[in-house]
Amino acid sequence: QQISWTPLLLLGYLFYLLLGAMVFQLLEKQAETHFRDQFQLEKLKFLQNYTCLDRQALEQFVQVLMEAWEKGVNPEGNSTNPSNWDFSNSFFFAGTVVTTIGYGNLSPSTVAGQIFCVFYALFGVPLNLAFLNQLGKALNAHLLTLERWVQKPGRAQVQCQFAIFSHYFKTRAIFLTAGTLLFLVFPPLVFSYVEGWSYGEGFYFTFITLSTIGFGDYVVGTNPNKHYIPVYRSLTAIWIVFGLAWLALVFNVGADLMERYLQLKWHKSDLSLAEGDTTKLEDEPEQPRIHIPS
Repeated sequence: QQISWTPLLLLGYLFYLLLGAMVFQLLEKQAETHFRDQFQLEKLKFLQNYTCLDRQALEQFVQVLMEAWEKGVNPEGNSTNPSNWDFSNSFFFAGTVVTTIGYGNLSPSTVAGQIFCVFYALFGVPLNLAFLNQLGKALNAHLLTLERWVQKPGRAQVQCQFAIFSHYFKTRAIFLTAGTLLFLVFPPLVFSYVEGWSYGEGFYFTFITLSTIGFGDYVVGTNPNKHYIPVYRSLTAIWIVFGLAWLALVFNVGADLMERYLQLKWHKSDLSLAEGDTTKLEDEPEQPRIHIPS
């Protein structure tokens, strides 16, 4: 009997969202309340120290700071801060547009820039997907080469399902380990050194970026107190493109691995049922066969 998995998948999806909502609320709500109260306390202290200001003037100044941040201007530092729209930063922004990361810390403020961004993304996102698809195929071709290299002589004659699955898993494990080191383990070390983040913050930024979630709470090259090399953000954009292709292939490999595992379990279950049916037929006495003429 064929079973429709759509209702079960829908229920599982909703349950996963509800679970995530409850956990995030449990972990973050209390901290948010603490930060909000601390911010209000700091505003009261500021008014007490500077009695020439009233609350309305302070709120207006806070609004100016928020508008500056939304326009991509860092309130820290002074007017000598590097521009957000030099070539390196613009190249980085273009990469976040076509890869749909969209950190949210920087966006076009002019009408012409906003209109161009729409059409740039309209053609750039499909182009990026096509490029990542070809890059993924190239990585997959190297993966197949690695698979043939890992395969031992004589293994091809063994057509056991378990042996095939084990060989597939070993090859993918080598690929995942190398890619994890290159795109997830080593880059946070660089970001920690350059940006002054902890390793955990660098790893968090790395995964949030390569998965195209892009919250914008951590973005490279935005600290006004640090001096970055001109090509820093451009090199980061190139790293993002290759990391996106690798992580997309990882997701595909993971789905394929789970499918092969389920097929293996299903194959073993069918074999067990077939052996049980054979034993049952051998134990039962042979029934007379009825010949029906055509």
